[in-house]
Amino acid sequence: MPARVLVAKPGLDGHDRGAKIVARTLRDAGFEVVYTGIRRRVEEIVSIAVAEDVAVVGLSILSGAHLGLTDKVVQGLRDADAADIAVIVGGTIPQADVPRLLEIGAAAVFPTGTPLEQLVRDVHALTGTAQPATGPVNTAEA
Repeated sequence: MPARVLVAKPGLDGHDRGAKIVARTLRDAGFEVVYTGIRRRVEEIVSIAVAEDVAVVGLSILSGAHLGLTDKVVQGLRDADAADIAVIVGGTIPQADVPRLLEIGAAAVFPTGTPLEQLVRDVHALTGTAQPATGPVNTAEA
């Protein structure tokens, strides 16, 4: 059974092209992907993650609110007794904020420009799944 990943767009950010590319890339890499669509509240993301029994929540954030939104999602999962769900964050994230996101509880951070191959490798590592030998992953950047 493939690992399940939730790709979510929290907050008011309406740009979802990158999130859709990430969702498709993860699906093509063998993951079962649930995509929430844009403008989701933290409570919705946590509820969907628990209901869908995902191993990873991937937050796509371009609005600059990555620190606050990540903190709220991590805390929401803890409050829902789902702290075992890894939270990863991608988007417009300054390198200076990466250590803070990891302190907040993000398992991995993928700033704009991260190669999709790295994302796939890291999500496989987080979920303890093997990367299928079905050919190369799309090498475009997230």
